[in-house]
Amino acid sequence: MLNRAARYFPIVRELARYMKGGNSVLEIGSGSLGLGEFYGRSFVGCDTSFAEHPRAPMLPVLASGLHLPFADSSFDLVIASDVLEHVPPASRPAFILESLRVTRKAAILGFPCGPLAFGVDRQLFARYQRLRQNPPEWLKEHVLHPFPDESLFRGLPHRWLVRSLGNENLGFHSWMMRREMTCIWNRVFCALLALAPAFVEWVLIHTDREPFYRRIFVVDGDEDRVS
Repeated sequence: MLNRAARYFPIVRELARYMKGGNSVLEIGSGSLGLGEFYGRSFVGCDTSFAEHPRAPMLPVLASGLHLPFADSSFDLVIASDVLEHVPPASRPAFILESLRVTRKAAILGFPCGPLAFGVDRQLFARYQRLRQNPPEWLKEHVLHPFPDESLFRGLPHRWLVRSLGNENLGFHSWMMRREMTCIWNRVFCALLALAPAFVEWVLIHTDREPFYRRIFVVDGDEDRVS
């Protein structure tokens, strides 16, 4: 669906900045598809469970993002897309540190950020209830806890440099998620992604304007930093 493209396209662009040869990638909280919808290379995807059989090019591993079964610096790059808002607030700093433990170069962590984004999802949840539709499980979890924000990255060791990218205008996100409540719009979005992915990405880039629904934080610890 279009919302997955909106959050993965910028992550794929960031991955391309670091890719020199056969870099290894771990996605935490990948689900059954994860990065593989938009990324043609093999990667390891971990999650606590897989609702469907995981699809290539992902190599699936059952694991929690709080206790990854990998040695220190096992991967060149680690990503997590829309995962941290599902982690209880008290455990979010540990999740970030665990992500950084297993990466050699950088971690790319995107999530709905701050109270404005939280308010948008509460409104979406209320819309499902008004229409007597069952909200998706991810949305039920979104309204359980306040969303994380940039304060999670304060106090990291000096080795790590943090920069952030704004992703998805709040109004566009609200419009898109209301459309995706209907089968017709989902078919339209899927057809556009299949027939004209470059055009869709161009359109989505132009929706990355303030106020943002999501922020993508790039935590860079590579000594040979990209420009």
